[in-house]
Amino acid sequence: MKPVRRKLDTRNGRVDLSHGSGGRAMAQLIADIFHDAFDNDWLRRNDDQATLDAQEGRLVMTTDGYVVSPLFFPGGDIGSLSVHGTINDIAMAGATPKYLSASFIIEEGFALGDLKRIAQSMGDASRAAGVPIVTGDTKVVERGKADGVFISTAGVGVLPDGLSLSSDGARPGDAVLVSGSMGDHGVAIMSRRENLEFGVEILSDSAALHGLTAAMIGAAGGALRVMRDPTRGGLAAALNEIAHQSNVGFTINEELIPVKPQVAAACEFLGLDPLYVANEGKLMAICAPQATETLLNAMRAHPLGREAALIGHVVEDERNFVEMTTRFGGGRIVDWLSGEQLPRIC
Repeated sequence: MKPVRRKLDTRNGRVDLSHGSGGRAMAQLIADIFHDAFDNDWLRRNDDQATLDAQEGRLVMTTDGYVVSPLFFPGGDIGSLSVHGTINDIAMAGATPKYLSASFIIEEGFALGDLKRIAQSMGDASRAAGVPIVTGDTKVVERGKADGVFISTAGVGVLPDGLSLSSDGARPGDAVLVSGSMGDHGVAIMSRRENLEFGVEILSDSAALHGLTAAMIGAAGGALRVMRDPTRGGLAAALNEIAHQSNVGFTINEELIPVKPQVAAACEFLGLDPLYVANEGKLMAICAPQATETLLNAMRAHPLGREAALIGHVVEDERNFVEMTTRFGGGRIVDWLSGEQLPRIC
């Protein structure tokens, strides 16, 4: 009679060094947590790699690491965040995300129940997005050598011929659009980290944006110049990066930039500027001026773009300044972030 394999005790158990040793305990961890959460045809082969069908078009690839603290936060966790962030990096090129990989660095003593919860969140996010996790790796380090769990990801997508979106593509006269409110993710992380309450719960905006970008490309693909998800450093960092890479400047209007009242209030309390606070489910798009209304309508028709807004324009400026008209009618330079405003944000 074949012996019954003992399941991991995810209620009370914890990760130990044997779970990274390459032996029976590691195989059990992978089977009971990761294969169970990510289940698909590629993983069932139990190979050290995934063999994928070739796709027509150009390949787009990205890689990222996630060290967010806390691991669980209002609106998401490190698992769903790692899936959404990787998909979004692919989507900002105008590509269709196809496959993901995930690598875990787990600290000895980490609760198996929390690891299972994170893996299940990743699996749910990848299935909802239609982008499977097809291969991965697991390592365990000694207690005190990590902070619970770190996740490294890679993503592969396919870009159709004829579409080219790049940070050096902005041109004077182009319109600057955002898909929704700024600063939600960073403030959600900080409020949980500092155990702060603001009357209304502030949720991370973590979401996969490839459906929204596909709708935008379908409506006005030829008029799109640049798409960027303003994560670390927020909208301010994204605008400054593009200004230098495209050798242009920007003029934006503070009154037109959507920020939720509770996020604005939290930023004021914490001494933060929403323009510098991370988002994980919003994008900025730069497009030819004649396509502005078409693109805004397409964005607002999608659930993740209902608050889309025109916030400014690209201008000629050899200094590459980002200048903002304040809601009081004055003006200021929106410069690069100085120092680390919110560490461990993603």
